[in-house]
Amino acid sequence: MPYLWSLALSLPRAGVALCLAASCAAAAHAGEVHVAVAANFAAPMARIAESFTAATGHAVKLSSGATGKFYSQIVAGAPFELLLAADDETPRRLVDEGHAIGASRFTYATGRLVLWSTTPGFVDAQGAVLASGRFAHLAIANPKVAPYGRAAMEVLRARGLADALAAKLVTGESIAQAFQFVATGNAELGFVALSQAQVPGKPASGSMWRVPESLHAPILQDAVLLKPGESNPAAAALLAYLKSAPALEVIRAFGYGP
Repeated sequence: MPYLWSLALSLPRAGVALCLAASCAAAAHAGEVHVAVAANFAAPMARIAESFTAATGHAVKLSSGATGKFYSQIVAGAPFELLLAADDETPRRLVDEGHAIGASRFTYATGRLVLWSTTPGFVDAQGAVLASGRFAHLAIANPKVAPYGRAAMEVLRARGLADALAAKLVTGESIAQAFQFVATGNAELGFVALSQAQVPGKPASGSMWRVPESLHAPILQDAVLLKPGESNPAAAALLAYLKSAPALEVIRAFGYGP
């Protein structure tokens, strides 16, 4: 707005009127989009939403949680307009069932799973701590509704530890809750998203093992336009913005793959 006023002061009266009219028209055409975003992507999406609003004027309302929970809510009629899932299966299923627009679906990020502890040096670079018996609680997201939780269980099975560690598992409703279990000390370590354990602009804390992708299925995170947002220009604009250079810069900064 300061730029608009300085421009207006340098124009004749007719130019001032046109300048202010353009500003008002842009504000009048700005809309809002309601986005359901997987918990692991909540922080990067908040930054993307901020730059999107600055660039377009459209407001973004974010709700974060477990992808499986969002599926149930969307099927039940929740008014979300976009879904940024933690997997590719849920958006595909919503398309197949008529709740989303097939042509809009694309992979916006590839997730990275890490084993993390707030204690420096506790988690080694190979994840051998899992078999050490030096902890009482291991946090994971609910594998029934959270893709990162399913990936964590795949890792434990690949390491032959699923049965041995079953009694030590502390299960969060989402990856955000699993992260909180570790952050608050209720679990000595846990499987979380790299984007949670390593936040751009903040010093790394604790210790972590970046889980090799060979130990679990790829965490392909898809976005899709939902039926309630089909005629909302703000929803279409945000989907397009997710593919833009500024958005991709944020996605990479948080440790996600392309």
